[in-house]
Amino acid sequence: MPPPHPTPAPSTPGGVRPHPTLTEYYADANARRQFVDGLFDDTAADYDRIERVLAFGSGRWYRRSALERAGVREGMRLLDVGCGTGLVAREALALVGPAGSVTGVDPSRGMLGAAAIAGVRLVVGRAEALPCANASADALTMGYALRHIDDLARAFAEFHRVLTPGGRVLILEITRPQGRLATLTLRTYMRALVPLIARVVARRRATSLLWRYYWDTIEACVPPQTVMQALRDAGFTQVRREVQLGIFCEYTALKTGPSGTKNENQVA
Repeated sequence: MPPPHPTPAPSTPGGVRPHPTLTEYYADANARRQFVDGLFDDTAADYDRIERVLAFGSGRWYRRSALERAGVREGMRLLDVGCGTGLVAREALALVGPAGSVTGVDPSRGMLGAAAIAGVRLVVGRAEALPCANASADALTMGYALRHIDDLARAFAEFHRVLTPGGRVLILEITRPQGRLATLTLRTYMRALVPLIARVVARRRATSLLWRYYWDTIEACVPPQTVMQALRDAGFTQVRREVQLGIFCEYTALKTGPSGTKNENQVA
C-alpha cells in the first residue's frame, strides 16, 4: 500500500492537541514525543499481557465487533494507524480475508517488533505524515492511539488523504464516564490497580508507568465534540460517535467523493 512518494496533507495552522502538557511525565510539548515513543518501546513486550487484564479478556471480541459495525469486510485494503502490537490489525485481517490487505503504521519500532503478524505489512510512521499514497485505503482504523499523537487536525487531514472516496475511518478510544462516582472508580482501577498488577506480572518496570500515563491522558483528553469537529474540519462527513459500556467510544466518519462517487470497496 505505501508508495515511494506519498503526497502529505497540508500543514494545519495551530493544530489540535489531544490533551494539554502533562508535566508529571515530560517538561513540555517538545519533550512529549520522545517520552511517548520511549515509553511504548520499553513496554512493548508486556503490552498484550496487561491489555488482557485491563479488558478482562474481552478486548478481542470487542475489537472484532467494532470493525464489523464500521462495515469492514472481505476484500478491503485497510490501514491501521497507531497499530501498536497489532491488536486491531489481527481482527481486521480476519475480516478482509485473503482478497484484502492490512497495513499497520506505528512510530514505535518496539511495538512493531512485538506485533510481527503474518499477513500484515508493518511500517514505521506517524499519523501526521502517513507513508501511504493518496486514496490507497478503503478503510482506516486507529485503536486507542488518538491520545498519543501530536496533532488531531494534521492526522485527520492525512486520514482523509489516504482514504478512497467512500472510505470510512473508525477511531476506537476510551473516554471519561459520565458522573463523578464512575470516573473515580475507573481512575482507581486504571491508575492504581492496573499499575499494581503490571508490577507483578510485567517484565519491565516501565509498564506500570505506562498504565498510569494511559489513564492521565484519558482524563485530560479533549472532549468528544472536539474530536468530531476536527474530523469535520478535515473534510469528513457523516461523523458519528457511539458509546459502548459508558466509556468505549467508536468514532466513525465518511470520505465522500465527487458527486457522491463510490468505489467497489466502499464501506456500507
